Formats: sequence, structure tokens, C-alpha cells
Amino acid sequence: MPTATKDLYEILGVSRDANETEIKKAYRRRARELHPDVNKSPNAEDEFKELNEAYDVLSDASKRAQYDRFGTIPGAAGGGSGYVDFEDIFGGGFGGMGDIFSSFFSGFGSNAARQVRKDGRDMGIGLKITLEEAAKGVKKEIVYDRLAPCADCNSTGLGPDGKSVQCPECGGTGRVVTVQRTFLGDMQSSQTCSKCNGTGESIEGACEECGGQGRIPDRQRVSVEIPAGIHDGQQLRVPNYGEAGLQGAPSGDLIVTIRMQPHEYYERDGDNLHAQIDISMVQAALGSTVLIDGILEDEEVSIKVPHGTQNGDVLRIKGFGMPKIKSDSRGDLYAHVSINIPKKLSKKERELLEKLAEEMGEEYNEVKSPLQKLREAFI
Repeated sequence: MPTATKDLYEILGVSRDANETEIKKAYRRRARELHPDVNKSPNAEDEFKELNEAYDVLSDASKRAQYDRFGTIPGAAGGGSGYVDFEDIFGGGFGGMGDIFSSFFSGFGSNAARQVRKDGRDMGIGLKITLEEAAKGVKKEIVYDRLAPCADCNSTGLGPDGKSVQCPECGGTGRVVTVQRTFLGDMQSSQTCSKCNGTGESIEGACEECGGQGRIPDRQRVSVEIPAGIHDGQQLRVPNYGEAGLQGAPSGDLIVTIRMQPHEYYERDGDNLHAQIDISMVQAALGSTVLIDGILEDEEVSIKVPHGTQNGDVLRIKGFGMPKIKSDSRGDLYAHVSINIPKKLSKKERELLEKLAEEMGEEYNEVKSPLQKLREAFI
């Protein structure tokens, strides 16, 4: 994490009044220079990490405002880790902006003779929500890093005077055939064209921003509607918000997996809820009504405790569980009764209980087991 003595604007190479677009472009330009995949300087990794941390603050309006006002760095950063909405990124092999750039460098223009995937891959995020949010439904903003469509070239990869031409190396086939003479005769082999990486096309006059890929590493913000009643582990698909495809090819999708945070009072079982209610021995004996807060906002649940209720009894309250997804109905609430026995009694309370014991014919000074009583009956 950069300290307050470091100037984040200087690290990015922008003025203090730079707008969001200027900050993004400055970051990508510096990242291409400093990324360890292309920069072999022994300090490249540390400088790239510092650059990411500076961008993490200056690309977020609230963090930037705090930094500008106080000169301090709010929260932890580094590839989006300061955003508490998500827990992991998968399905494209991405784990932050550093990995995004690694994929960017290797995805096009590499010397490796391998077939390049043009369609963008799906990406996945685990989104943590509370039980209350799952009950009422909520809109969440997710912040993550991805290869996004390049706005400068409209994803084509072409510069102002650029054009796509047939690869002169492979003749547009994407494969190069070589023949090697051996004592057994001519041996023919085929491999992916190293010039076009198997695309069969070459760009003349590529876009300066994306280098001809039609996509750029960027930080993405997207709002996701979480429906009421959603369960832990369920997934939501956001079309076209995964990895962008090469040169305008289709983008992958963003897969949002819901992760439910534990609740301090309620435990969920499908669409039903379970909760413990504490009552006194008097309430259990005489019966009572217990009021608790429901799972929905401003909801109050009235639980009727019948007289003679025992410790561990379970009371069912219909229609006060979780809302069922895409339905107007709800599950049920199960109240597990816990009877509290007072540890200390006042003199008056003890006298009253002793009178009650006498009235009920109960022994309390020396409690005998049923077996002891049976033995005494035959003496």
C-alpha cells in the first residue's frame, strides 16, 4: 500500500485535475511499460504493484476525494481487493488487474505459436449479501477488473487509417505448413501461424490504445438486481460483462454466485426460517405472547406460546419465513423455545415458589429419583 508521502498522481503521471478517462489511459500506458511480462527490470514488479494501488484509489471517486482532502490512503487496495462486494474472480483465470494484463499481453501478438481464442470467456464473482437483503431483494454494484471493449476503436482494433488484411505469412489459413527432409523422406508438419496467432488476419495501422486487440484492461462497474428469496449458491448471469472478445468478437458473460452471510438470529432452511425464543418458566406455564422482529423491514411477528410449553418445543408460525423466489408466498418461521430458569431468587420470589410447590405437592428440599421412591415403598 503506498504511504501518504507518495504522490499518487505522480505515480500515474497525471495532473491533480485529471478526469476519469485521462486516469484510465495513463494507467494503461504505464502498466504496459511496467508489467513484469514485458519489463525485465528487477523493480518492475514492485513498481507495477505501486501503480495498481495508486489507480485503485484514483479510479474510485470516494477514495480519491478522501485522498485529495486528507492526503491519506483509504482502505486496502490492489487489484480491486478493497471492494468488499466480491470474494473471488474465476472462469478466465483472472485474479486482479495484474493477471488481466498478463492475459492481455499473451492473448494477441505473442510469439507463441498457438491458436488464439477470439470469443471472450465467462468470468465469475462471488457476491456476499445479508439474509435481509435476500429477503427483500436488492440492487448491488459490483466492481471488478476485466478485458473490456476498447472505446477508441469501437472494438475493431483499427486505428484511424487502419485496415485488416490477410496474413501474408499463412495466407489467411491461420496455419503454417513446414516440410523437413529426413532419411525416411519428406516430413510435413503444421502449426499455428506465429504472426497472426491463428487468426488468419493481420492489422495494418492498429489502434494505439488497444494495440489491435479491440479490448483493453479496465475496471468495470455493473449493477446487479438480486431477486427477493434468492438462495445461497444460486447464480445470476449478466450477459456481455465477462471478458471482451478479440476485435469485436462476442464477449463472455459475468456469472454472479450468491454467498449468504450468517445471521445473528435467524437460520435459513430452504424457504423456512428458524429462530430461538427465550421465555421464563412462568410464561411457559401460563402461556404468553412473544413479539420478535421479522426478517423483512419493520415486520413484527407475534408468537403465541401455549400454556404448558416445554423447553425445546418448536412453534410454527405460517407465512413468516423467507419470500419464495418469483412468488408472492413465503415459507414458515419455526420458533425453538428455550425456557430460562432464574439463577437467583429474591426472598419474596422464593417464598412464592415454595408455596406453589406445597400447593402442587412437590418436594424441593430433597428430590428423590423414581427408583428411590419405589424402594422406600417396599420397606
